[in-house]
Amino acid sequence: MLTLNDKEISVFEGETLATVILLSGGTACKLDKAGSPRGPFCNMGVCYDCIVTVIEPDFPNQRIKVRACMTTVKAGLCVFTAQEVSP
Repeated sequence: MLTLNDKEISVFEGETLATVILLSGGTACKLDKAGSPRGPFCNMGVCYDCIVTVIEPDFPNQRIKVRACMTTVKAGLCVFTAQEVSP
């Protein structure tokens, strides 16, 4: 289980955060400078369009920006897409 935008979601070991976001019905991970939604595009870590904010269970006071397509799920993760994070 992990939390995506304050909703608990069942996940499979080895899945990427991008997969979880897309399968949960989300399409956008962040907003570009013009405010347009951006989501997983290259799925190999080059474009950085899938940046999300992660809070790991071992470090609850630390927010980390990661590429969703390059980050595998971990039990207890809290993941926030740009729409859910305060500007």
